[in-house]
Amino acid sequence: MPRPILTPILALLLLAGPLFAQATEFTLEDDGVWAQTDAPEPGTDEHVMWQARRHLAEGRPGQAVTVLSGWLDEHGRTRNPYLAEAYFLRGEARLANDREYQALFDFETVIRDFSATPYYARAVQREYEIGMAYLGGLRRRFLGMRIENARPLGEELLIRVQERLPGSALAEQAALDLAQHYYDRRELKLAAEMYSIFRSNYPDSEHLRFAMLREIECNIARFKGPRYDGSGLIDAKILIERYRQRYPGESARTGIMDGLETWVDESAAQHALENARWYLRTKDEPSARFLLVRLINRHPGSDAAAEAVGIMEQRGWLAVAPTPVARPQDAEELENPVPRDAPREDVP
Repeated sequence: MPRPILTPILALLLLAGPLFAQATEFTLEDDGVWAQTDAPEPGTDEHVMWQARRHLAEGRPGQAVTVLSGWLDEHGRTRNPYLAEAYFLRGEARLANDREYQALFDFETVIRDFSATPYYARAVQREYEIGMAYLGGLRRRFLGMRIENARPLGEELLIRVQERLPGSALAEQAALDLAQHYYDRRELKLAAEMYSIFRSNYPDSEHLRFAMLREIECNIARFKGPRYDGSGLIDAKILIERYRQRYPGESARTGIMDGLETWVDESAAQHALENARWYLRTKDEPSARFLLVRLINRHPGSDAAAEAVGIMEQRGWLAVAPTPVARPQDAEELENPVPRDAPREDVP
């Protein structure tokens, strides 16, 4: 079930319903005492805002939309000081009226045109809530029915939250939520990238350790086998070392990093061995010899290294002078070759 979109401000307004019904307001005096005051004078802009709040508090969001839309039609192109509040309240009313997509237009107006007002952060908060509802399964309306997939829009909204309130607790939570969303959907490359962004943007976060472990997990899980792209293993190995440096006690206590590093090392070695075998099958012996030598040097304790030694002994390469080191771009191409004659996974 999609989770409902909660708007805390509406809850406060509902609690204040009886006060509005009495056409009164309360203000906080300098001495800390709440003082009862008269309602705004009818016919003023302040009174229109008060009417909209009253309709919201008494459960009539449709009437609030009508009041605010009429006022905005008249004042929308002016410099009226109540414009930001009016757009925000109409967004709240549309949200309460189960029209969250329409509400986004009002919240976007607040964010775009009134960034210096207190309503800016509130509008970003509402967009975060709508985005989370869409990621949770809420669909957009189409022809009056909720049948349109809104997940891409939900992802975009969480990205916007991070851009609009950088460094805030809300942006940090949005980054974690979006990474978790990708992880749950097994979009592991996107999840790993999002956790990497989180590490970069929030290096002192209390969730950093979790993000590092999850990024390592995503990079390892992306590796489908020796015949596929092994770049994720390189990222995982680098991150494991960084984790060890940042959390030395935790790594020593659990031994998790030792086991992961052993698995990553062996997998990377098997990947290099498979590439070398492919070059042997395509009669490119210099490239094969280069990869076998580097495999033995980088992963000396792996099973793949033992196989590499055996291949080189059979071909008499152990007595040959070391293969010259290729340029960096050549080395990268050798590790992940793109054969012209057949897809990699089709190689027997």
